[in-house]
Order: sequence, then structure tokens, then C-alpha cells
Amino acid sequence: MSAAPRRELERLSLNQETVRQWSLPELADGCARAGVPGVGLWRAPVAEYGAGRAARLVRDAGLAVTSLCRGGFFTAEDPAARAAALEDNRAAVDEAATLGTGTLVLVSGGLPRGSRDLAGARQRIADALGELAPYAAVRGVRLAIEPLHPMYAADRCVVSTLAQALDLAERFPAEQVGVVVDTYHLWWDDTVAGQIERAGRGGRIASLQLADWVTPLPEGVLLGRGQLGDGCVDLRWFRERTDAAGYDGPIEVEIFNPGLWARDGSEVLTEVAERYVRHVLRTPADASVPADARGDAVEPGPADG
Repeated sequence: MSAAPRRELERLSLNQETVRQWSLPELADGCARAGVPGVGLWRAPVAEYGAGRAARLVRDAGLAVTSLCRGGFFTAEDPAARAAALEDNRAAVDEAATLGTGTLVLVSGGLPRGSRDLAGARQRIADALGELAPYAAVRGVRLAIEPLHPMYAADRCVVSTLAQALDLAERFPAEQVGVVVDTYHLWWDDTVAGQIERAGRGGRIASLQLADWVTPLPEGVLLGRGQLGDGCVDLRWFRERTDAAGYDGPIEVEIFNPGLWARDGSEVLTEVAERYVRHVLRTPADASVPADARGDAVEPGPADG
């Protein structure tokens, strides 16, 4: 049984990787109890549980699947590897459709081993999208290109800016290919405000994902995302910009952090919800006004005692 979402949490979605220590049933139950209405899922745990079973589990908990991660990795030069990637992405589209989400997040792929050809890699991404987008559209799934921070360009994603993602997406109808605005990957880019506006004008924003940037980065950098409010990203600014651009969909918290995974999942979720309200929704002026004076009282989180 799902609790009614608190008004302040009505757009919040918890990405599965933020509480990797939880099983799918624990994730569904925890979010339902906390009044968090959405979950972002990952393919490996969904496959282990079974996509059909996962869809029923989430639906029965009264939740929505806001995205599925991930498809992509389109940049191989070898024809057999490219064909295998396309087949795997068709499977990912089918899984997204089964789960009832219209958003398949794409991590496009890095440079093939020994290659320095960024332009060629990006063209292979465009070619793959051309094959996959119609397939996904028939199944009610939109491909969502996620630009990753440039430090991932060599091995994970040669699409490093929102402008590059939009240049690819705009080759296709907006209902077929959109983009992900992820604060962790885009906070540093001084062109991002204009690119969010561009994405909004074209109806291209498929997802807003949140994580903070903390330093020093860990060795390997992949698992260095910070809890909301712990780093230097102006999270509220991204929410306000995407709102102004016309995006009113889920706001998904996706944090890869072993420190969070070592904690109790319910405690992490409570903290995420409290940080989301404080750092994403409220203005500094709001934060100085007692909750009862605003008429939207918030349950205390760990930082509130």
C-alpha cells in the first residue's frame, strides 16, 4: 500500500543506484512508505528479478518507473560489436516498455581502444540512433541521450555537453529522442543555461537527474557523486531553469556513493527527501520561515534532529 506523496515530494524519484543495498522489493516498499512516487531502475537488477515481475511490483506499490538505465555504448568500430550493441539496445527498449517507462537513458559510449577519432565515434552514435529511434517509438519509449562530464569521454561517453547531446537528438523527432539534464555532469558548463532553454523549446528534456559534486574525487571517479547539498552544485538553479524551460516531469536523485550504500537504506531515503526539499525546492528565504507558517510542514530528516 502506497502512502500519499507529500506535496513537496510529488516530483521526486529515487534512482535505484542511490540505495544499491536495497533489493527491488525493499526499494518499492521504502519509497511507498516514504511517499516518494517514482523510482529509476537499472537493467541488471531488473533482469535478475524479471522485468514483468518488477513491473507488477512497482505498480502494486503505487509507484511509477521514471526511467530505465541504461542503453547506449554505440561507438564500437567492429561490425559484429556494433550489431551486438544494437541488439542489446532493442532488448533495453523492450524492457523499458514492459516496465511502463517512456524513458530509456543512453550512455553513448567512449572511444574504441586505440582510437582518437571523436567525430567518428559521434557519427556512429547518430547512426545507431537512426536505427533504434523508430523501433523505440513504436513501443512508446523515448531514447534519452545523457551527456557525461568530459572526464568520461575516453571510456564511457564522447557526448560531453548538453549542446552535443542536442545536436544528436535534433536529428530526430522530439518524441523519439530527448536529452537528460544531469547536474553532476553539467554543472561546470557556462553554456548550459542557454542549452536548457534550447532543449525546452524543442520539448527535448526527458529527465532531470540530481547529484552533487564533491572533491577530492575518488580513484576511478565513477563512484564520487555527492549527497545533495554536500558539494558545489547549485541544484536549485537547475530545477528552476528546467522548470522555466517547461519541464514538469520527475526529478530523479541518482548518486553513486559507497558511503551511502554502507548505510541503512531507509535512513538514506529520509536524508535524500530532506535534502531535496531544502536544496532543490526551497529558496534561502523559504528555509528561514518556520514550516508551520508556510503551511507545508516537512517531516524532520537526520539534519533536523
